[in-house]
Amino acid sequence: MASRAVLLYLSAATALHLVWETAQLPLYTIWSNGTRLEILFAVIHCTAGDLLITVFALALAALIARIGRWPFFGKRMMLTAILLGLCYTVFSEWLNTQVRQSWSYSETMPLLTPLGTGLTPFLQWLIVPGIASVTSGEKPGSLI
Repeated sequence: MASRAVLLYLSAATALHLVWETAQLPLYTIWSNGTRLEILFAVIHCTAGDLLITVFALALAALIARIGRWPFFGKRMMLTAILLGLCYTVFSEWLNTQVRQSWSYSETMPLLTPLGTGLTPFLQWLIVPGIASVTSGEKPGSLI
C-alpha cells in the first residue's frame, strides 16, 4: 500500500508540475527571449527539478514521520513535505534570480517582496503537493 501511495503521489505531482511550469512560463524572461528549443528544455528541466524536490521532500518527511511515529501519508507528514518543498523553492528562486542570475522573472511576475521570490513558484509548492496528496489516499481537505 505504501509503495502504491508513493507512486500515485509522485505521478500526480509530476503531471501537475509539468502543467504548472508550462502555465507560468510567460512570467519568466525566457518566454520572450528564448528559442522554442530553449523554452522546451526549460519546461523539461524545471519539471525534472520539481520531481527531484518532490522526491527528497517526501523522503525527508517520511523519515521525520517515522521518527515521530506519525502515520505514513498522514496530515503531519504531508504538511512537512509541503513545507520542505516550499522552503527549498523559496531558497532556490532567490539563489537563481538574485545571486546566480541563472534565470529572471518578467515584469509580469508578482513578487513576494521580502525575498524577491516569484508568487507563482511559491503557490506551486503549496498547491501541487496538496492536490497530489489527495491522489495518494488522503481525504480531500485533510491537509487544511
